[in-house]
Amino acid sequence: MDIQTNRARIAAAAPAENHYRDWLVDAAGNVAVTLDISETTGVWKITPAKGQELARGVDPTGDVSLVSFGKGGSTVIYQVEDEDGNDRWFEVPLDGGESREILNDIAIERLFVDRSTGNMIGYRMSGESRKTVMDDPAHQSALTRIFRAFSGREAHLVDWTPDFSKVVVRTTGNKDSGTWFLVDVPNRRADPIGDEHPKIAPEQVGPISLVNYAAQDGLEMDGVLTLPPGREARNLPLIVLPHGGPAAHDKPEFDWWAQAFASRGYAVFQPNFRGSTGRSDAFRHAGDGEWSRKMQTDISDGVAELAKRGLVDPRRACIVGASYGGYAALAGVTLQNGLYRCSVAVAGVADLPMMYSTDVRESGDSKMLGKALREQLGDPKRYGEVSPRRFAAKADAPVLLIHGKDDTVVAYRQSQAMAEALKDAGKPYELVTLPGEDHWLSREETRKRMLLETMRFVQKYNPAD
Repeated sequence: MDIQTNRARIAAAAPAENHYRDWLVDAAGNVAVTLDISETTGVWKITPAKGQELARGVDPTGDVSLVSFGKGGSTVIYQVEDEDGNDRWFEVPLDGGESREILNDIAIERLFVDRSTGNMIGYRMSGESRKTVMDDPAHQSALTRIFRAFSGREAHLVDWTPDFSKVVVRTTGNKDSGTWFLVDVPNRRADPIGDEHPKIAPEQVGPISLVNYAAQDGLEMDGVLTLPPGREARNLPLIVLPHGGPAAHDKPEFDWWAQAFASRGYAVFQPNFRGSTGRSDAFRHAGDGEWSRKMQTDISDGVAELAKRGLVDPRRACIVGASYGGYAALAGVTLQNGLYRCSVAVAGVADLPMMYSTDVRESGDSKMLGKALREQLGDPKRYGEVSPRRFAAKADAPVLLIHGKDDTVVAYRQSQAMAEALKDAGKPYELVTLPGEDHWLSREETRKRMLLETMRFVQKYNPAD
């Protein structure tokens, strides 16, 4: 689109029917590379604007993507998932040639791309190190000094000038509810330019740490523990707060939901159960087919570890979560028993057969999506076995359901169905509907209402004092 004349021109052809397409745009603003995937067969190919096909393959679940141009812009970097579920990165010359594997055995959390060229200039590793690696030695030296200056807090590179003389860094963590700094690299000076939560003083931020523990089968994992400020970490009441996704992970940083509970006197535990990202591909795929099975016991195993250390009182625990976390919260009092005093599910999944059929139908009956869901969830014939709605009669604690009426990710019907099942079983529950709200609680007022309703419910059934 030409902004001056308001005229449009076709930059690239649309995909054919039952095909998905993605593009890379070069420094001149032209489509230089196209990825095309058949949603029927899984056949994919990467082609330049001019010249011969660069790469092709077959992936029934469509786990292939264009990443960026390589260093200098003469190559294309793309990502595929192999038969073992490992993400592998390849680089191929734009003018043709053999693809070569790059960044082998390195888990990538974030890629840094020069916005003016689309070329990769560095990356940030996931896992415990979270090391940032830049192609330019001068940039690497500058970032090493910057991150050292913010030691003890989670520090993230946000933005930079083309010559890297000015850098924007975001920090968060203990005594830091989210601060943005403008770093003058040549003069080695960092000035704060914004606070995410200016009304929260450093001493009001509850202590944050990473807790390592082992699951019942020996798989090593971790979770984030947030403690109430100014209170001894001994036999504390607990809020278990599993993340959504489940392909996501929590870091030892300021979390507004966790800190809200901590400010009321609760310890908050955010377990990175199997199926989470942030570690190896094998760890992520260890969650395949394990909804309400090992993924669920990973959560309660973390609670047992905290109790063993004397940090929390396991008899005073509630489980709270949103999206997949909401599913885990419902499973924690239906498919599991005797663990929690209450459960809060925000936009949670209650019925897996319903979720599967809804997602596939709304995708236009995409075979590729169906295969991807079956890979993650397992055999559809067994979805009922891990659906909290089907086990509402076994609920052993009060349940609060909160759901946005206009949620297009997890259907509002999921919470309605759970409420109906709990009502039929004579179990205590509440359903709070958020009119006009989406899956992400994007509106300020409804986000506040969610927090107030959740806090009211938790304090009623699991008081901190």
